[in-house]
Amino acid sequence: MIETDLTKYEQVVTVALTGASGIQYGLRLIECLIEANCQVYVLMSKPAKIVMAMDTEQTAPARTSDVQAEFSKNFNAKPGQLLAFGQEEWTSPVASGSGAPDAMVICPCTTGTLASVAAGNCNNLLERAADVMLKEQRKLIVMPREMPFSTIHLENMLRLATAGAVIMPPNPAFYTLPKTIDDLIDFVVARVLDQLGIEQTLMAKWGLETEDN
Repeated sequence: MIETDLTKYEQVVTVALTGASGIQYGLRLIECLIEANCQVYVLMSKPAKIVMAMDTEQTAPARTSDVQAEFSKNFNAKPGQLLAFGQEEWTSPVASGSGAPDAMVICPCTTGTLASVAAGNCNNLLERAADVMLKEQRKLIVMPREMPFSTIHLENMLRLATAGAVIMPPNPAFYTLPKTIDDLIDFVVARVLDQLGIEQTLMAKWGLETEDN
């Protein structure tokens, strides 16, 4: 059931998971958004489900309703706080500017998705949702996971940046002296939360570190 009283949430954020390696970033972002009392819309492509089984010890259910139920349980979401939509679910809020969320993060973003969004394609709900964010001038964060970037990739990123998107390749830093992979993931997620204007304690802001950090 779609929540109609969105004022009880800090923000409404769509997290789109595509088939690039690095789905850990997206899963951790969802967890942090739930903890921050945001409502989260989840869009998960079929390749993302395949990559999830390859990159993690978890598997994603085939049915969207089961994805919603499992993610809600895993991330301790309140009833109605996390909603998952299928790629052909054109009646979902993210398909229209009148129901658009406050922000959308494609995390991680394949270069194929990057190209489709940059071209304005709306062949599935994920692409349409990103297109809506651009036309409504709302926050769209795109996190391409590829190396090296070709000229085509860079041109697509430039096109999206010119249209108002924020391009954030998930590049962790090392000045925080990370000790685990989770530390690297948290660095990237913290930067995304900063972009969304959501308070986070995953990483101290530059210049405000304590001696204990």
